[in-house]
Amino acid sequence: MVGPGFDVVAIPGLSVVAEHYDAFILDLWGVIHDGAVAYPHAAATLKRLKEAGKRTILLSNAPRRTRNLIDGMQRMGLSRFLYDDILSSGEAINVAMRSRGDPFYADLGQRCWHLGPERDRSVFEGLDVALVASPEEATFVVNTGPWEFHETVADYEMRLLRCRHRDLPMVCANPDHVVIREGRRVMCAGALAARYEALGGRVSSRGKPDPAIYDLCLERLGGPDRKRVLAVGDALETDIAGASAAGLDAVFVTCGVHGAELGTGYNEPADPARIAALLARHHLRCRAVLSAFIW
Repeated sequence: MVGPGFDVVAIPGLSVVAEHYDAFILDLWGVIHDGAVAYPHAAATLKRLKEAGKRTILLSNAPRRTRNLIDGMQRMGLSRFLYDDILSSGEAINVAMRSRGDPFYADLGQRCWHLGPERDRSVFEGLDVALVASPEEATFVVNTGPWEFHETVADYEMRLLRCRHRDLPMVCANPDHVVIREGRRVMCAGALAARYEALGGRVSSRGKPDPAIYDLCLERLGGPDRKRVLAVGDALETDIAGASAAGLDAVFVTCGVHGAELGTGYNEPADPARIAALLARHHLRCRAVLSAFIW
């Protein structure tokens, strides 16, 4: 446990702590896969959790609906039978825009400008909205992230200013600021949303670290005792902070988005002092740390 002194407990695999938990909330990108291929131990670890009778839900800040994530993982060799359920921020956004129960969403209007690539359009399925060609035609903007993986926030400044000029509310379908794809850092929708907020824009998002997304996970897991649920993730600002806000124990996987910062790669133990310093800077604690998602 990381306590007041931020001591770090490194474990070789989830099997060390699994007996203390009945259910697991597992991040995808940075834990199970790198956006292109599954990590070497991912399938075997999911299989061992299932064989141990543990319920699992995969929780992703991906800006797409869950069926897209399932299809993508199957192409990586990760069978749908390896986990019990899956939930994405894109799915949660779709529900929020369809129900319009939240006042922010009730006031969006019907004309939407999509800031993001065609591959994320599943977030609009079943919605009574018209996609328009420019911010000037829109009543709101849905931000799913950059068109190209090499782009930066600065590349989107003029688009964000056009949205801000019209005071368009922004729906952010992926709260992540950055992920690692095939070893490279890739900007996400959350970074664009943060810049839009800095410009004075109004933003709503669904997904980690919002505790509400964890409540939905617990509901889908059958309502287990929170003390018997473990979250596993690689991003401190979303995975670990979200678990903490939801009152859940968490295991920090060091080889993901913070790997370069910690000077470590896949299944390479990171320096405990560097991990402790990183956790201290984020004012976070965790149950243990893992060098990779391994049983």
